[in-house]
Amino acid sequence: MKSNILRTSLIFCFTLAIAFSFKTNLNAEKPKNLPDVSTQHIHLRGNYLNSKQKFEADKTGHVAFLGGSITEMNGYRPMVCQFLEKTFPKTKFQFTNAGISSTCSNTGAFRTKRDVLSQGPVDLFFVEFAVNDDQDAGHSATAAVRGMEGVIAQIRRHNPHADIVMVHFVNPSMLETIQQKKRPLSSSSHERVAEHYQISTIDLASEVTRLIDANQLTWKQFGGTHPAPFGNAICATMIEKLLTQAWQEKGQRTKHASPKGPLDPFSFRNGRLINVKNAKLKSGWTIEVPEWNSIPGSKRSRFTSIPMLSATKAGSEMELAFEGTALGVYVVAGPDAGILEVSIDGGPFQPFDLYHNYSKGLHYPRSVVFDSQLKPGKHHAKIRLSEKSSSKGHAARIMSFVGN
Repeated sequence: MKSNILRTSLIFCFTLAIAFSFKTNLNAEKPKNLPDVSTQHIHLRGNYLNSKQKFEADKTGHVAFLGGSITEMNGYRPMVCQFLEKTFPKTKFQFTNAGISSTCSNTGAFRTKRDVLSQGPVDLFFVEFAVNDDQDAGHSATAAVRGMEGVIAQIRRHNPHADIVMVHFVNPSMLETIQQKKRPLSSSSHERVAEHYQISTIDLASEVTRLIDANQLTWKQFGGTHPAPFGNAICATMIEKLLTQAWQEKGQRTKHASPKGPLDPFSFRNGRLINVKNAKLKSGWTIEVPEWNSIPGSKRSRFTSIPMLSATKAGSEMELAFEGTALGVYVVAGPDAGILEVSIDGGPFQPFDLYHNYSKGLHYPRSVVFDSQLKPGKHHAKIRLSEKSSSKGHAARIMSFVGN
């Protein structure tokens, strides 16, 4: 039963679409007869006076949401936006929806500048990646920390006054882990980042587990990995409780304190997208919009007009000069996805399979990191398509290189 629920939820994920800016004309009405949502799994850290005073005094505010399909969808996000508009009726809000289905916290860190900070300093920021770091990326604790810390550090560096809320959603395997009195790897790793930066968290995963174990909620009512309005309303209610409590405090607007150092020195605190035009093409590679009509596999429309650095023949070669401590690629990997072999600074070629569990029928967006612990400074990479493949082809379709 659980596997069917998870499979249905993941298929639904593949059909979603996104717009980075939006108006709250989506269905943001919260369902009635919600269970009694507790404050047990609302972890208030730091203060949220900056956002309150900005909304009240300046009558303007930039609120941004970064995450995967749970953020992208018509879910908790528009409910929170409606709550803010009702709480501050005289405030003109700018809302940024930077949710992209399937993406993990690593991709989030690499695209924070493009998708969030480019819209201006953020006053109130929401981030969720627990589910995608778990079921999509399958991240280690280290990778989950490096991605989430990269996001948080960039937001705070851009605007030290930014108030941040981290949200942990839930899938069936995470639910089962919590029921076994254990902590899911992804959300517990993100929680370490939240504690380090004194950021409040909404542990929806644990609250949903509590409600289910108390027979006050069923997984079907919640709606699955991509929650129904009923499930999203539980999350929105928890956020309302957090902010309402935090906004009771008195004080002046002030910069948030910064930790003495990073949680992980190799976190993607300077994560960025690197233009594919920076590559030196040797053989087999082109930069153009792929001929999607002739390529098997479903596609998401948001990616079909993007010029990509592409090759389909084994042995295709290119080089890239870059600077920083990390290098990887942000790709769409479909049924024909191949394996990249990468040599950095003259080292041995290492294989990196672009094919993903979800690539069988979909050109799936993902970040593949080659190395995240390079010495600071300039580097040189040689990249080629391997003769080996886990799929029906050898294709690589690169939207951006990623670095740190």
